[in-house]
Amino acid sequence: MNRLPELHGEHLWLRELRATDLAPFERIHTHRLLTRYLGVDRMDARQAQDAFAQHLAQPYTHPRRRHTLAVCPPGQDIMVGTMGLLIEEYGRNAMLTSLVLLPDAPVRGHGHEAGRLLMAYGFGPLGLHRIWAGHRSDHTRMEHVMRAAGLHPEATLRQLFQTQGNWHDVTTYAALAPEWIAQATPAERDILDSARPGYGPAAMPAPTLGERATTA
Repeated sequence: MNRLPELHGEHLWLRELRATDLAPFERIHTHRLLTRYLGVDRMDARQAQDAFAQHLAQPYTHPRRRHTLAVCPPGQDIMVGTMGLLIEEYGRNAMLTSLVLLPDAPVRGHGHEAGRLLMAYGFGPLGLHRIWAGHRSDHTRMEHVMRAAGLHPEATLRQLFQTQGNWHDVTTYAALAPEWIAQATPAERDILDSARPGYGPAAMPAPTLGERATTA
């Protein structure tokens, strides 16, 4: 089983999903506003439950390519959002995905920290060289989140995915390991230095277009 350790930051921490996280997961994916800018359409309850079961199975896949983690407040073991990492086959690349926080989450305003914790794990134990992310071009507030995570603007991908019956442009950002590591915080450096022997990048199936389009 390929489970990630808990990743702790100053304002939030990340852990693997558990069966008890179904209620907040379902709340996120059936919410009209929270799903507005995601790369997938709003789900009904049954669809959300099926998706949750697939996410729970991620640690049991080998090699593991998808990592969807629960975002939790400091000192509290309750899920208030999600953050994901999708590892690609070529070039030791990965994509940050699915940053969503519940409206009443006490960690709101610190979503970039979830991305930074996963980037530290990606550039450290997973041995990645390049991590990128994207957001719908009309979701302008995400630019601040991307830059705060240490990602730099790259390009606009025209009409990359379709939701709610419309095609959407995506603005992309990326970070390279040497540059990002140089500006890591002490907590992030602890994660970077926690590489486990034998756990590194492996050949994995290339993601589908739909998976690539799931933006933060």
